[in-house]
Amino acid sequence: MQKRNFIRTAAVTALAASLGLAWAQDTTFKIGLLLPLTGPFASTGKQLESAARLYIAQNGDTVGGKKVQLIVKDDTGVADVSKRLAQELVVNDKVNVLAGFGLTPLAMASATIATQSKTPMVVMAAATSSITEASPYIVRSSFTVPQVVTILADWAIKNDIRKVVTLVTDYAPGVDSETWFNQRFVAQGGVVVESLRVPLRSPDFAPFLQKVRDAKPDALFTFVPAGVGTALMKQFAERGMDKAGIRVIAEGSVTDDDILDGMGEVALGVVTAHHYSAAHNSALNKKFVEAFGKANGGLRPNFMAVGAYDGMRVIYEAAKATQGGTGEALLQAMKGQSFESPRGPVTIDPQTRDVVHNIYVRKVEKVGGQLWNTEVQTFTAVKDPAKAGK
Repeated sequence: MQKRNFIRTAAVTALAASLGLAWAQDTTFKIGLLLPLTGPFASTGKQLESAARLYIAQNGDTVGGKKVQLIVKDDTGVADVSKRLAQELVVNDKVNVLAGFGLTPLAMASATIATQSKTPMVVMAAATSSITEASPYIVRSSFTVPQVVTILADWAIKNDIRKVVTLVTDYAPGVDSETWFNQRFVAQGGVVVESLRVPLRSPDFAPFLQKVRDAKPDALFTFVPAGVGTALMKQFAERGMDKAGIRVIAEGSVTDDDILDGMGEVALGVVTAHHYSAAHNSALNKKFVEAFGKANGGLRPNFMAVGAYDGMRVIYEAAKATQGGTGEALLQAMKGQSFESPRGPVTIDPQTRDVVHNIYVRKVEKVGGQLWNTEVQTFTAVKDPAKAGK
């Protein structure tokens, strides 16, 4: 056993050493972007890739004296594929950094590759709290679910919501949503009547929504992945739940900016908490939304897009600081970065490598004939509560 461990350690060390030599001789700075470009989460991949390409278009394709090469791979939303492609990007393409990761299982599967090869890995979308703990080389530019749902629980109590049913997609971010919302809500005197979990793939919300209606709560708290909110809200309306006095409060992925305007009247009044809205009122965000739409046929950027855009900023600034460096040096240059984003002020916490940013309570309203997530309250510099003591 000791001999096998020695051989494995030696092989990983040799891999890291050979990669270091290859990187030092390379005149390119390679970013391996792993995205779900086909399959049920293709809209996530499209937003991430579009924002990454926009950043390069606006900031140039040379950084730290090296030519930037963006290598995009379709992981199809499958964890095993993501891990295999991450390994190929590190070993064959010799990327300086791995990035993307549209879903938590994809990020978790690739974490060991980042650790073994000492390759910084920028998570631009996945939001389960524990992701950054899966590898010391992971940096997050997206958000964490506990950051937003605890804020929403506080808002609910202050706005006379005392009894809820929770309905979440049954995978890590959904479980995070349920756990952290319920814990915060109950601690302040709220009652969770029932907690329901829906399968991640091919979800049918109908039987679950019927249970919600039968329970007659003050509100339904829900989380579904980006792009799935339309189906949820359509079935909510079909059962007349909007007319039955059941309010919807949600993690912000439900009223994703990418699909919000197509949801229809049922979405009006839905209250969410999130770190970004395309309606965010800042000069930088207005410029970002305009540029993104112009480059993508009028498409509205969502929170995935801002995660990728800011992730590219983190990568570029680290590359500048290290002259197109690699490994530990590149990772250290990512830690502690603070900057103004289209979402507002952002810091990469140097201890946790997680993102610290504003969280906004938003309400879906019609403005100029379109539906928007209008920000109604701001909570500044929110750290992931799961890491608050770190």
